[in-house]
Amino acid sequence: MATLAPEVVDAIVKGTHGDPFGILGPQALPQGEGAGVVIRAFLPGAEKITVLPLGTTLPAQPMTRMHPDGLFEAVFPGRREVFPYRLRWTGAAGTETEIEDPYRFPPTLSDYDLYLLGEGAHYRVYEKLGAHVLTLEGVPGVRFSVWAPSARRVSLVGDFNGWDGRVHPMRLHPGNGIWEIFLPGLGVGTLYKFEVLSRTGGPITLKADPYAFAFEHGPAPASAVTDLTSQWGDAAWMADRGKRHAPDAPLAIYEVHLGSWRRAPEEGDRFLTYRELAQELAVYVKAMGYTHVELLPITEHPYYPSWGYQTLGYFAPTCRYGSPQDFMAFVDTLHQHGIGVILDWVPAHFPQDPHGLIYFDGTHLYEHEDPRLREHPDWGTRIFNYGRNEVANFLLGSALFWLDTYHIDGLRLDAVASMLYRDYSREPGQWIPNRYGGNENLEAIAFLKRFNEVVYRQHPDVMNIAEESTAWPMVSRPTYVGGLGFGFKWNMGWMHDLLTYMSKDPVHRKYHHSKLTFGLLYAWHENFILPLSHDEVVHGKGSLHGKMPGDDWQKFANLRAFFAFMYGHPGKKLLFMGDEFGQTREWDHDASLDWHLLEMGPYHRGLQRLVRDLNAVYRAQPALHEVDFEPAGFQWIDCNDWEGSVISFLRRARDPENFLVVVCNFTPVVRQGYRIGVPRGGLYREVLNTDLEIYGGSNVGNAEGVLAEAVPQHGFPYSVSLTLPPLAELVLRPEG
Repeated sequence: MATLAPEVVDAIVKGTHGDPFGILGPQALPQGEGAGVVIRAFLPGAEKITVLPLGTTLPAQPMTRMHPDGLFEAVFPGRREVFPYRLRWTGAAGTETEIEDPYRFPPTLSDYDLYLLGEGAHYRVYEKLGAHVLTLEGVPGVRFSVWAPSARRVSLVGDFNGWDGRVHPMRLHPGNGIWEIFLPGLGVGTLYKFEVLSRTGGPITLKADPYAFAFEHGPAPASAVTDLTSQWGDAAWMADRGKRHAPDAPLAIYEVHLGSWRRAPEEGDRFLTYRELAQELAVYVKAMGYTHVELLPITEHPYYPSWGYQTLGYFAPTCRYGSPQDFMAFVDTLHQHGIGVILDWVPAHFPQDPHGLIYFDGTHLYEHEDPRLREHPDWGTRIFNYGRNEVANFLLGSALFWLDTYHIDGLRLDAVASMLYRDYSREPGQWIPNRYGGNENLEAIAFLKRFNEVVYRQHPDVMNIAEESTAWPMVSRPTYVGGLGFGFKWNMGWMHDLLTYMSKDPVHRKYHHSKLTFGLLYAWHENFILPLSHDEVVHGKGSLHGKMPGDDWQKFANLRAFFAFMYGHPGKKLLFMGDEFGQTREWDHDASLDWHLLEMGPYHRGLQRLVRDLNAVYRAQPALHEVDFEPAGFQWIDCNDWEGSVISFLRRARDPENFLVVVCNFTPVVRQGYRIGVPRGGLYREVLNTDLEIYGGSNVGNAEGVLAEAVPQHGFPYSVSLTLPPLAELVLRPEG
């Protein structure tokens, strides 16, 4: 009879043993006890268990109870090799059940996988960690794996074992702290968590799977086993998208929060599903002329008012709107309508929900130990430890997962500035200098560079976009010249300058003229996107409509001129949902956009039509998008008329003879006979006039076109005499 020391038996039944695969399942008898195999099983609630050998002539053998809590064993003397088997166990009610013993199956992670995981270079880490449906030795089930190097014991728990962490403790790979177990009989839809017992003597904790592909809905949701197979119909889009993301391509982005873009008021104001949103959003965005949508984070998040920016599930689309397959269908539908999908992705911080990443294995595993590096003072969240290989691998794996699995076309990284600086939002004494004494977060910088290198190496046709609000140099320049390696950067300075300028009463704008022109001093330092984002219409800031001065007519005229100036200015474009039709109240994540405003008068419909036409002109005119990031694409005509609050400039295509004339009048005064210089003679016709009646304007302009005269002006050999409409922009194109 093989026996175990009392302390080992006690550890097994109490769930404190750190190596259950060394005790349970088939084990060779120790030397001195003769040849043989002993099989042990721990099944709380079992009255008796019988081993049913498979593929051998061995008879069924009842097991001997070693402990009243459910530890059994059976010895097969003379055996030199283990053999497959099943277990038949009888419960207290006399019911019999046959099961596969998870402790008879070998490890499923190769040494190479474990090596790459330890090195932080397993870029398809999501294929190994987390929950994966597979067949092992002909038996279907699910393999679960998790990284918890400082845990004393990690168990898989769920309804399948009564959430009892003693039943399915996992196998530890001690070299790098990976725990795994294959559980036969489980499949898609299984809800689970990891029960973690720390080495420090802290309380047992229940943790969601960091690599879970799906979650149940709830305040502390369980992870869910799911299947990520899907049929895609976007091959044409995927083959062509690299051209759509080139620096000389038009990029007009519609920023969307899926939970509040549109709801179903007739059904209790419920969310629309991914599939419902796909149909409605694709048709709307295509009709409006946008090239892409950018989704506020749809990664799983427990706190809905965080809008997704406090991510818990870095590999799972939120279940609020449907399943992973539903989200795949959403992306596929937009692609088939010619619309790209950009995902807000948040590697800067994570929430402190106790079932999440925080203090994961009883230590500060994903975050820093020192609170001066660990705590994010603005958001009450934790900062990732980018210098730890496995943490960097986790984030890189997440980024690649969305690109690989969901065909995402770009990642917009939130709060990059908070990653770059150790003293971000901290007072003196609240932060630790780096090893050179500076305030730069060297580990985060290295991570961002590596992130961009890896993503662009594996997906050269996608976009990486940085939301970076400081003057950090070369954010969108390649790493080999010292840059961070992003493809694009949000131009936060331009956004703040223009919002400040446009909020002024026109009579005072002449004193703030530099707000219009300053952005052109640095417009080519980065590959800029000009954002009018959700951040400008929340937290008491009001709507863009509310920021504009004057009566309702002037507010809408200001908005039309503002949007047209953005489309004329060098840089790609981004506009938050609702702004395109002049939503009058501040954005509320708990309510649908105010679509009814489009039925309440000409101004809202007119602004929406203008944005549609702006997108059409922007995409049709190479001069407005081909040369966004070089000085050759822009030339001032006159930036000095601060008294009149008027500016004029040229936009040029690659062919410098293909140009447009842009004139902006930011006062409510009609200006007759306003002369500006132009490069050549001929007839100039309006391509766009934001004061047209169809947009809600007063219909002042130059409808028949204007003829350039050989009158030098502003350093040009020709000039045109224009009628400038009030609070409006004109875009003119020479004929021929």
